[in-house]
Amino acid sequence: MTDLRSSEIHDELDGDTLHEECGVFGILGHPDAATLTALGLHALQHRGQEAAGIVTFDGKQFYTEKRMGLVGDHYTDPATLAKLPGFVSIGHTRYSTTGEVALRNVQPLFAELEVGGIAIAHNGNFTNGLTLRRQLIADGAICQSTSDTEVVLHLIARSKQASSSDRFIDAIRQMEGGYSMLAMTRTKLIAARDPIGIRPLVMGELDGKPIFCSETCALDIIGAKYIRDVENGEVVICEIQADGSVSIDARKPESPRPERLCLFEYVYFARPDSVVGGRSVYVARKNMGVNLAKESPVEADVVVPVPDGGTPAALGYAQQSGIPFEYGIIRNHYVGRTFIEPTQQIRAFGVKLKHSANRAMIAGKRVVLVDDSIVRGTTSVKIVQMIREAGAREVHIRVASPMIFHPDFYGIDTPDRDKLLANQHADLASMCRFIGADSLEFLTIDGLYQAVGGAPRDPQAPQFTDHYFTGDYPTRLLDQEGASNVRKLSVLASNG
Repeated sequence: MTDLRSSEIHDELDGDTLHEECGVFGILGHPDAATLTALGLHALQHRGQEAAGIVTFDGKQFYTEKRMGLVGDHYTDPATLAKLPGFVSIGHTRYSTTGEVALRNVQPLFAELEVGGIAIAHNGNFTNGLTLRRQLIADGAICQSTSDTEVVLHLIARSKQASSSDRFIDAIRQMEGGYSMLAMTRTKLIAARDPIGIRPLVMGELDGKPIFCSETCALDIIGAKYIRDVENGEVVICEIQADGSVSIDARKPESPRPERLCLFEYVYFARPDSVVGGRSVYVARKNMGVNLAKESPVEADVVVPVPDGGTPAALGYAQQSGIPFEYGIIRNHYVGRTFIEPTQQIRAFGVKLKHSANRAMIAGKRVVLVDDSIVRGTTSVKIVQMIREAGAREVHIRVASPMIFHPDFYGIDTPDRDKLLANQHADLASMCRFIGADSLEFLTIDGLYQAVGGAPRDPQAPQFTDHYFTGDYPTRLLDQEGASNVRKLSVLASNG
């Protein structure tokens, strides 16, 4: 049998989880802009582990550092930060959903335009990005990356507006999808959020200087003060003045639409210590567990989380059910691609490379396994097998979110529809047999809504973005509708 490549084995271990595209961080007017950006990106590392980049400006020129790998692998080096002088900075940590994994796609992207240099970075995905790219290339545009962020740069360059701010607004008004975006010029830091607020973006302040980032945990790490969320459809323009002060111009849409935050920010993506949309992520996840225990009780001896995502929900389930909570699975946080050797023997270890059963808490017991979500189900199969091998009498799976039926096009890397577990089985009983559990139950959509927002889902006007559960996509999907007409992106090999 041919040995698998390391990347293929990595897919075997990580292919049953959802990945978020990226995190963004920016600050204006601070002498330690690059260092603070690096710290902010470190706090946002969970949003993307493939690459990170920082761009700064010191009053004379722009500087950039882009690296593959983790933030801590590169940006803790004083020599690297010394290459990034300046008082304004934006940074980005990436997990690719559009474009291949290559250094040329690492954001922020920079271009020299008629109005001067501009760098941009965004979190999310444009649902008309490929369509616009095709039109731009047909008109003679030259694209250097396969990232949909580059489309925004071209639209800014072609805008007839006078100022960089107005050109930026003109460009993003042509984009559809879910995004939070930062742009940086010689004097400005610009923040924008998509019209219905699918992706989060918050505004903070440190020493009187404005900060924008994907989550509040990035403010906490540098001791910054949270000011407010950037509103859906809003563009906030911060500009440094000659005296060092910063002016702030917040421009809101003429016809605002109701906000519809992505529910998966609460289920999985955001850090538990973050506050998203004014709601504690940790509290929301505990509430999911509470509601799950109310909806799907079971007689058992111990509640065990699937780490780390299932931990807050498992705590809520245990408290509501009265069943003791225990760490029955221990996660190894230090497994990476470099450790995994490309051999079939290592591949056979499967989930045990990342999770180990705590036999003392499992042997002879009826176990409730609480997970945050199930995508393909392959990891669940291996975890159930591991728990049984550790001596469990029964294994009952409780999932703190509804079944996933539909792919995402707003920045979540989801498998094709036919590879999702919920679409491969006729009913819940068949799914349960596949996983090998004694019982399997999912949180209802109303149970999830009540956990996050306090009220059941309004089918006429859903309060959140939830298409992966319901099929109710909140925007047009132009790239998908015209997929057969969109030419496949070229792939240029990169040593990065």
